[in-house]
Amino acid sequence: MSPTTILIIIVIYFGLLILISNLVSKKSSDNDTFFKANKNSKWYLVAFGMIGTALSGVTFISVPGEVGNPDLQFKYFQFVLGNAIGFLVIAKVLLPLYYRMNLTSIYGYIEQRLGLISYKTAATIFLISRTIGSSFRLYLVVIVLQRYVFDAFNIPFALTVLISLGLIFAYTYRGGLKTIIITDTLQTFFLVSSVFLTIYFICDSLHLSFFQAFEAVKNSNYSKVFFFDDYLKGNYFWKQILGGIFVTIAMVGLDQDLMQKNLSCATIGEAQKNMFTFTGIFVLINIFFLSVGALLYLYAEKNGIGIPMVGDVKRTDLLFPEIAFNHLTIIPSVVFLLGLTAATFATTDSALTALTTSFCVDFLGMDKEKNQNKPNIVRTRHLVHVGFSILMFLVIIVFNSLNDKSVVTMIFKAASYTYGPLLGLYAFGLFMKSKTVHDKFVPLICVLSPAICFFISKYSTELLGDYVIDNELIIVNGLITFVGLFLISKPAIENTRY
Repeated sequence: MSPTTILIIIVIYFGLLILISNLVSKKSSDNDTFFKANKNSKWYLVAFGMIGTALSGVTFISVPGEVGNPDLQFKYFQFVLGNAIGFLVIAKVLLPLYYRMNLTSIYGYIEQRLGLISYKTAATIFLISRTIGSSFRLYLVVIVLQRYVFDAFNIPFALTVLISLGLIFAYTYRGGLKTIIITDTLQTFFLVSSVFLTIYFICDSLHLSFFQAFEAVKNSNYSKVFFFDDYLKGNYFWKQILGGIFVTIAMVGLDQDLMQKNLSCATIGEAQKNMFTFTGIFVLINIFFLSVGALLYLYAEKNGIGIPMVGDVKRTDLLFPEIAFNHLTIIPSVVFLLGLTAATFATTDSALTALTTSFCVDFLGMDKEKNQNKPNIVRTRHLVHVGFSILMFLVIIVFNSLNDKSVVTMIFKAASYTYGPLLGLYAFGLFMKSKTVHDKFVPLICVLSPAICFFISKYSTELLGDYVIDNELIIVNGLITFVGLFLISKPAIENTRY
């Protein structure tokens, strides 16, 4: 597929999103619409749309790409099973708490439970975590667009990033969450459709029926799921399960982005129904993503296709686009492009809205009754939205100059460092009912904990006898934060025991 054709499809795609945005935000574009979608979102739209937000371009490209590693194969599914358990914990423990307190920003719980400085610290951690994570995810799709589209027009990487963020800004800055509930539903449809259609097209190219493809994947060197043989390695089953549980609780349940969508449902019952439905679809769709990875490697073997190189580094996350754009016919290429675009931009538009919401609510107090009628309050929100777009642009540029590892690895490693303190803060608040903290020391604890974890991770094989820390690092981080908070704790007064 030619770069010009790809560009035309992208323009049409975003034109559709901008049209939807204008229709949705036509009646109202105030802060209640932007932050909470007027609290009347349909649970089934939220559940379906969350698939696109939770999966992202990382799942679409990096997860299939890593299947070719003999030490990984279908290892990621162990992590997904942990994710599923984490989603259930969120539905039964955290969502009822958020609804009971009628929160716009979920970090309002920390303010009421531990104090103002703790609250600002938690919100700051989210802003840093989500900016880094979403920038990584957008970076992944931008390097694909750069390699297969914009290089042909001699457009520099920085301008490609700027165009991408500008398009996201164009359809989110007015309607915010209300727009995203609709656009993410559409984008998830493209994402899910592309997975199934990609499997069909690859099977057709390999002259395999569905059942023959299943057998081929099962008998290949890419389909090992469970790793119980060596607890010292990062792929060990219980490491992945525990890491999946706690990464999910932290990155979803303690993250304003995905929780903001849940809180837009009218009742706790609808929000929980959304989470249960979402969990089932999430597990199923990840099985198909891993299957795509195995089929891609079988296709590459048969046709003598090597893993694409960037400089001297093999990039497994470019194998999928390489095959889709250069070795399949036009229709599979279009399907891949729509799926990748939908996966990545569904994540980034949601994150940009959540970052704007958190800053406006947690730092500017726009949800407070005394501030709601201030002049130019919507204009201020627009400026915050622009500010985070620029910040994500700068992070992507820096990341592009430094990155030499798989993006999926980098994202979860960053999450372990940044979300760990959030895990510790909420755990302390929920389980130490009779205590609160000396608020002014909380930022210090939340900085020391990731620093200690970095040291442990870097020297784990020397300190722990060849033990490799993987996704369970977030548990260690949360535990260190919890212990630190306990050391600066004091008895709680009655009205802070939530």
